[in-house]
Amino acid sequence: MRLYWSELPGLPGVACFDTAFHATIPAAAATYALPREWRQRWALRRYGFHGLSHAYCSRRAAELAEGADRIVTCHLGAGASLAAVLRGVSMDTTMGFTPLEGLVMATRSGSVDPGLVLWLEEHAGVPPAELAAALEHRSGLLGLAGTADMRKVVAGAAAGGHDARLALDVYTHRLRAGIAAMAAALGGLDVLVFTGGVGENSPAVRSAAAAGLGFLGVRLDAGRNAADGPAVDRAIGEPGAPVASFVIPAREDIEIARQVRAVLAADGR
Repeated sequence: MRLYWSELPGLPGVACFDTAFHATIPAAAATYALPREWRQRWALRRYGFHGLSHAYCSRRAAELAEGADRIVTCHLGAGASLAAVLRGVSMDTTMGFTPLEGLVMATRSGSVDPGLVLWLEEHAGVPPAELAAALEHRSGLLGLAGTADMRKVVAGAAAGGHDARLALDVYTHRLRAGIAAMAAALGGLDVLVFTGGVGENSPAVRSAAAAGLGFLGVRLDAGRNAADGPAVDRAIGEPGAPVASFVIPAREDIEIARQVRAVLAADGR
């Protein structure tokens, strides 16, 4: 059944924007070093995405690790981004003006040298439409390993496949660097959270990411990290590690409901 808004004129409507959580990131994190007239004319800045997921996971992590102020949330799915959250407020994130910036993703390239893109257009004659399609739909894991499925990439790397190994290494290299950058934005790290399809279901990715973050105090428990089970919040860090590590299933629906309830309550409904 199709429902038209005009049929329920008294029904309130609430929009929950995926960028809203990152509206708090400071100017140093939000500003591109572009000409002032460009930035003013077109509002060119870093907006960030996956805000509903980062908001929910950071709040849930703060409940699980009482007293934790500095939280990095890793939303790793077909799209992937990180957020640096200080006492519930987003301070930095990896996606920018569009969801193409930042980490390597399933089919998106993540950050590349803008000069490389300009070179492809000017010297190789690649049309802008083809550049956009390639960066969005034919890059990332798909471009590196021939598959956008992280499960196949991990299996291929374990079997000795060169392309799969390269794809996994590039992915986790960018992930580790991003987590460290988010921790730097917070002045340290209390909690690391993995969520999203890859973040929740790939022990290999979580282990590879954490392996390079020992200097921050991240230490995963191998048994906890590898354990299969229901999609519930669970600790995967070593007991007593300086940084608590969790897997928290993504629940944007709960975050949307919370925001709608808050808006309606403020409106007196």
